Amino acid sequence: MGIISKIKDSRNRIVAEEEKMLLLLLFSLSLMLLALVFNSPREIGQGMWIIFKSKDNLITDYMALASPGAALFNAGIISMLSLYLIKRSGANLSGATLAAFFTMAGFAFFGKNLFNSLPITFGAYLYSRLVGVRFNTVILSAFYATGISPLITEIAFSLGFTPIKGIAYAYMVGIFIGLIFPLLSSRFLAFHQGYNLYNGGFTCGIIGMFSLGFLRMFGYNIDSVDIISTEYNLNLLLVLIGIFSTFLLVGLYQQNWSFREYEKLTKETGRLVTDFTNLYGFGLTLINMAIMGFISTAYVLLTGGSLNGPILGGIFTIVGFSAFGKHPRNTIPIFIGVYLALLLNIYNPRSTGSTLGALFGTTLAPVAGRYGPIAGIVTGFMHAGMVTNISYLHAGVNLYNNGFSGGFIAATLAPIFEVIEEVINEKKRKREVQS
Repeated sequence: MGIISKIKDSRNRIVAEEEKMLLLLLFSLSLMLLALVFNSPREIGQGMWIIFKSKDNLITDYMALASPGAALFNAGIISMLSLYLIKRSGANLSGATLAAFFTMAGFAFFGKNLFNSLPITFGAYLYSRLVGVRFNTVILSAFYATGISPLITEIAFSLGFTPIKGIAYAYMVGIFIGLIFPLLSSRFLAFHQGYNLYNGGFTCGIIGMFSLGFLRMFGYNIDSVDIISTEYNLNLLLVLIGIFSTFLLVGLYQQNWSFREYEKLTKETGRLVTDFTNLYGFGLTLINMAIMGFISTAYVLLTGGSLNGPILGGIFTIVGFSAFGKHPRNTIPIFIGVYLALLLNIYNPRSTGSTLGALFGTTLAPVAGRYGPIAGIVTGFMHAGMVTNISYLHAGVNLYNNGFSGGFIAATLAPIFEVIEEVINEKKRKREVQS
């Protein structure tokens, strides 16, 4: 009986993986098909060429730079490639993998493309071969390392080299970054103790900071970019509603049309590593991903923001990490804290940059999950101040600016909240003893 049970369990896991793979495949294909709704194949092709050769550091909205169709098609291609690498490497579609997959898809709307991502991914693969480990053990690093991909485009086309030299230098730098990223990201996790979900963003920020310091030392300067679209709100809203409704229905179907254990899921702190697919199953995880997609979209619209490429990137990243730590209870306090700060400071709370600060500020959700909503609001407030100033260090070549900021915020505030909690608990114990 034990052997039969193990065989059945193994078959169920294989079926579950195939179902996840199919859903992600359909998601990727839907992005490419939606591209044809917005633009013709010819316009998409022209837009893709523009995306490949243009500056794409923060904030470069591919919908404004090229066209909505090109941006959607680019996101679909990046998603398909990511899915292929996951399948080929033999990696499991865990919560961590889902988070990385949707982060890749999201940032393909404003900064990542095949040209600037491939050398970094190859560098991570080369690392796996050099140290003698399977590629599936470093595939997440291969994905997250592409957060520094705008640096590749800058070196190739914007520093004054001939095209051949520029591309050669850029690809050498990209391969080197891919080689060192797995080493660095695993060490930096201890810096913020898992309270910053975008650990890859912190790693990219450090790499970007050193890279920009080196380039500036030799007289090279990288200018910031601000290319934003605002005219596709309704169309993109319909796209998001369709995607998240599908996730919700599939999740409910797998859950036998119930939200059983969802309240328990929302009591998780979300601190790294919290894999909802392992803890609660794929169905409930999909429900959480859909709910978080609706909540983050609602935040954008309720605060007067516009749906565009970067905002889609923020929303899809939240959706991905809703399989790996985020849920309403630990993210809403961050939203509140960031928005309160934006209301009181000099920045426009409706701007794309401010809205991104709130969406990606949910990287600090584990702080709210561990220390409560008030701590979350304070953390979001502090993050709004940090993230608006830290991009100078990397000039926007690190797409994960909030992950970079979040690492410093988490490392600073978590120990303070820990001490406060200890003091409060000690006073409670004394009161109980006296009574």
